[in-house]
Amino acid sequence: MFEERPVLVFWETTRACPLACLHCRASAIPDRLPDELSGEEGRALIDRLRDFGTPYPTLILTGGDPLQRPDLFALIEHARAQRLHVAVSPAVSDALNAATMARLAELGVASISVSLDGGSAAAHERVRGVPGHFERTRAAITTALDLGLRVQVNSTVLAENVRELPSLFESIVGWGVRTWEVFFLIRTGRGAGLAELSSEETEDVGQFLYDASRYGVLIRPVEAPFLRRIRRQREAGGPAGGPLYAALRDELARRMGPGTQPSSIAPRGTLDGDGILFVGYDGTIYPGGFLPERLGNVRRDDLVSVYRDHPLLQRIRARDLGDACGTCAHRFECGGSRARAFARTGDPLAADPACHFAVPVRVGA
Repeated sequence: MFEERPVLVFWETTRACPLACLHCRASAIPDRLPDELSGEEGRALIDRLRDFGTPYPTLILTGGDPLQRPDLFALIEHARAQRLHVAVSPAVSDALNAATMARLAELGVASISVSLDGGSAAAHERVRGVPGHFERTRAAITTALDLGLRVQVNSTVLAENVRELPSLFESIVGWGVRTWEVFFLIRTGRGAGLAELSSEETEDVGQFLYDASRYGVLIRPVEAPFLRRIRRQREAGGPAGGPLYAALRDELARRMGPGTQPSSIAPRGTLDGDGILFVGYDGTIYPGGFLPERLGNVRRDDLVSVYRDHPLLQRIRARDLGDACGTCAHRFECGGSRARAFARTGDPLAADPACHFAVPVRVGA
């Protein structure tokens, strides 16, 4: 589907971040590292994105905290001059103030994403480790929306916060957020020691997110492509899940009533290396932010050629996968998390261990 160009290119502009979150993919640190891409190298990376052709990939400036780069606004200006859509994923810190957000809006940033990991201050701050951070996050979201910025809330599903999902969803809907990106834990970076949900619990969360997708909010799964399979099954009258799902479903209905709109979950989407590419702070190219399989480096390798021609990415896009994912009838709409397969087995083409559902391909399929 995305053989010629990715939809999204993530650039980890820095590893520096004032927070130290439990699950941080980047294992972010307080200070910038000396081998970050320079401003000149960053502009060259931005220019290269145009060579993918139209429609150009959207550039996601992430980190660490991209606001720790003093040249962030200049980089955004350069990208916008190249007619690229730009989104920014800042940390909620002192740097994310009204003046900063006004400048992002003035520069034409397409959206900002803000992380929220609980429907209550206690739950969110257990993950973020900063007292008062829940209220600061709410205030940042409100300010951004008032300035006309599109806001996406990012939440990571953990064993510690899974029961918070209905209240979290109620909060963001009440604040006016219309995009919720839900990350399913990959045990990498600072999150390597965290407990994972079982495959049955993961399925139940996916079933809950299908229900949540019927309230007029765009639900985007990260490292949970099986959500697209769940949508198809539910709309065909398939089963809805187990005891965790029932508890989450009932709490959602109690708080918000029934969802009455069509599901916002896309029937087909991206996968690491299939519509997505990630460039690390030092220029290393990866299939995705949670899949630390080195493909090259923008300082010496051509980004366009790496995306189009690297054997691993070609196999991912062809769904030439191992075990259950390679024989599943849903492999093209889903494909399984390549990052989770790698984290568990060391093989990015192995089956996704979080998915306990694999439909054998029928003869002739």
